[in-house]
Amino acid sequence: MAQRTLILLKPDAVTQKICGKVLTRFEDAGLTIRGMKMIHLKPELLREHYAHIADKPFFPEVEKFMGSVPVVALVLEGDKVVDRVREMLGVTDSRKAAPGTIRAEFGKDQMVNVAHASDSPESAEKE
Repeated sequence: MAQRTLILLKPDAVTQKICGKVLTRFEDAGLTIRGMKMIHLKPELLREHYAHIADKPFFPEVEKFMGSVPVVALVLEGDKVVDRVREMLGVTDSRKAAPGTIRAEFGKDQMVNVAHASDSPESAEKE
C-alpha cells in the first residue's frame, strides 16, 4: 500500500538551485509528487514544526536559516516512501552521509542538509 510523506527542500536547496535535481531523483526512484508549493516559513510555524528542539540553544540559528528564503514543500507518494526517501537523502549530518546520497552530494552539515523528511508514517501524517 502506498504511503505519503512530507519533504521540505530547505533554503540551501533553493539557493543552490538544485530542487529540480532532487525532485528528479525522487521521480526516477518511482515516487510520485502529489502536491508541491513554495512557502515562506513563519516563526510560529517553525516553532510548531520544530517543537522538539524549540527550547535548545541552537534553535534561533535553525529558525533564522529555515526562514531565510522560501522553501519547497512537497508530498511524495509510493510504497515505503518514508524509508525510501530517508535512504535516498542519507543521514541528517551531510558530512557523515554515505556517498551517492543526496545529502552527501549537496549538503554541508547537520542543518544545511538539503531537505527535511518525515521520520515515520505517523510523523508524515501529522506534518
